[in-house]
Amino acid sequence: MYNGKKFIGIIPARSGSKGLKNKNIKILNGKPMIAYTIEAAVNSSIFDDIIVSTDSETYASIAKKHGAQVPFLRPDYLSTDEATTNDVVEYIIKELEGLGKTYDYFIILQPTSPLRKSEDIISAVELLFEKGADSIVSVCEAEHSPLYMNTIDESLFIDGFISKNVGSRRQEFPKYYRLNGAIYLCGVEHYLKYGDLYKEKSYAYIMERERSIDIDDELDFLIAEYLMKMRYFVAKHGDVRPMS
Repeated sequence: MYNGKKFIGIIPARSGSKGLKNKNIKILNGKPMIAYTIEAAVNSSIFDDIIVSTDSETYASIAKKHGAQVPFLRPDYLSTDEATTNDVVEYIIKELEGLGKTYDYFIILQPTSPLRKSEDIISAVELLFEKGADSIVSVCEAEHSPLYMNTIDESLFIDGFISKNVGSRRQEFPKYYRLNGAIYLCGVEHYLKYGDLYKEKSYAYIMERERSIDIDDELDFLIAEYLMKMRYFVAKHGDVRPMS
């Protein structure tokens, strides 16, 4: 119970990743990747229950070891590439209702965002109440302006790739933000009614880019591992910088 409301943390962890094999439990800096998300959720002290949704007994065992609950395995029809987040959330909420458990809010915490901190979860929830929001979604500043992006067809022809209206000074561009996949927070009744996180009373929680790595492939994994090691080094030795 937080601020008089009941929260459930939902950690989706389907087995069988194509981009990076078994990425959700791949050992990252000494621990299965999913462990970082479970620990951040536990340490936030926000949740009444933290549920890992998986189709794998192996994943379930690892999740329980690190402090999450796995009251049931995800059925096969929700374990395909075609299954939507909406389908999974509705299934979990309704299955738990059958067990006598109800909640005011859910937060989806993807295990592929291991650099997300418990403080981010707490701040997102505080923003929810501050704004009187129906939903909060985490974002970070985009690495590159979309004004410098376009599609390219098979000919590789790039005439007009950049609009002539785009200036040359990047400092003058507006800031753009992207979804970072770390936090999706919504009222249960609202979501079951609309199935949509992006409506009138939806707000962005802005996270630092260094905590916004969303692991999809080996390069993302290596970057996250490096950042984790640097975080540990700074925590142990302080922010040591070379002298100028």
